[in-house]
Amino acid sequence: MWHKVHPIAFRLPYIKTWTSSWYAGKKDYAAKLAVDTKIRNKLATELSGIPVWDIVIARSDESITIDIFTAKASLVLGKSDENRHKITTLVEKVAWMKAVINVKEIKKPETNAKIVGYMISNQIEKRMPYKRAVKQAIQKAMEKWAKWIKIKVWWRLNWAEIARKETFKDGNIPTQTIRANIDYASVRAETIYGTIWLKVWIYKGDIYK
Repeated sequence: MWHKVHPIAFRLPYIKTWTSSWYAGKKDYAAKLAVDTKIRNKLATELSGIPVWDIVIARSDESITIDIFTAKASLVLGKSDENRHKITTLVEKVAWMKAVINVKEIKKPETNAKIVGYMISNQIEKRMPYKRAVKQAIQKAMEKWAKWIKIKVWWRLNWAEIARKETFKDGNIPTQTIRANIDYASVRAETIYGTIWLKVWIYKGDIYK
């Protein structure tokens, strides 16, 4: 018997941290968690089509701070920062408190699992052969000093009638080592023949505390 464990949850709180940073008692915890989930869903809809890595939420008694990590900050903010006010208003309507929006740009998007998965799914949706899209992503990640990378693709590949699974990797990823800094994401590509699922693991080295 063996178990499938989420690579990021497996490393909490050793080298990874939570994406929601606040404390609540038993009475308020469920309500605040539901608000966080609603905010993430609203932002995902609002920022659809933009490569966003993560949304980190921090709370205080009077305000809520949201950090949006993206590969292209200009697409999130707009040409003259007009989208920031729109996002702030959207969050304040959901959270019922003052919101502060920070947009942070990722320096190496080629080594970010979620953005790599987004780029591959975007190419597959545009009818690029999945093997070419995956191999290009692996090559770019290794050029940007990623240690190892693994990408798993499955379902109706190349619009075949029978679903199958394929794995592409460069090197071996130490998935059971807690100090290994592994970025993981699960993404899907919506095609006219159905949904193609992707899983991306990127190993960036070890973290010693």
